[in-house]
Amino acid sequence: MITPAAPGATAPHSIKRRQITGFSNPTVKFIRSLRDKKHRKREGKFLAEGLRLLTDALESGRVPETLIMAERREAHPLLAALESAVAAAGGEVIETSADILAKIIGKSNPQAVAGVFDQFDTSLAAFDREAAPIWLVAQALRDPGNLGTMLRTGDALGAGGLILLDDCADPFSVEAVRASMGAVFTQRLVQAQWDEFQPWLRGERGQLVAASLRDAVPYRGAPYTAPCFVMVGNESQGLPEAYEAACDLRVTMPMRGRADSLNAAVAAAVLGYEVLATFDSRK
Repeated sequence: MITPAAPGATAPHSIKRRQITGFSNPTVKFIRSLRDKKHRKREGKFLAEGLRLLTDALESGRVPETLIMAERREAHPLLAALESAVAAAGGEVIETSADILAKIIGKSNPQAVAGVFDQFDTSLAAFDREAAPIWLVAQALRDPGNLGTMLRTGDALGAGGLILLDDCADPFSVEAVRASMGAVFTQRLVQAQWDEFQPWLRGERGQLVAASLRDAVPYRGAPYTAPCFVMVGNESQGLPEAYEAACDLRVTMPMRGRADSLNAAVAAAVLGYEVLATFDSRK
């Protein structure tokens, strides 16, 4: 996090910053509107906050088209690199007050930098299943925190990305992006309907795996094969029966306490690491 401190921080050489001093500025209103899903969808853009997250984006080849910074902050080499990259790409660097930045982000204590990004191509057509041995799949996942956590888990696993099926939370919401801890930029994102995903999956090799109680085998030592698509369902209802029936492998995880199920993101992590361990043991 960049801490408010040094008012005399200077811009990298030749980079021009635009000063915004009013809450009613059209640019402020536009960027703030990206907190709303309908505006994000209409504009094809989203908002991300924090030096670490924006640095992860830059290292992944994603440069914000607009960089917004609080006026009072410490100089930092990572921030200087972000400014230079935005300027080189023809983007805009904006400097404003901490109060206006808080209004844009919707937090009383925002970090001192945020960025506006173009949304990514999330179609199945742009998806290469052979790019990684493990992929995570979520059906009707409604909580943006869970969605962001699954992205972060996928990054930790070395998974290729996250496929969102049916009516899921928006992966480009401020909450999901924040919860991903930068993984929204490192993980491939796909959005599709089940009726689109199933024929795509069966068009080439790929094993679909889900936790289930129907004709399931223990998750430890199960015959996982790559590319493996680990699927979890809605937080309250789980996977529809037809989706479970379509899986190549159904596994069960022991519940030793009173709980009868795991959180969706936690279940994806447990299964994902077991798949990873299985693949590693074969090397």
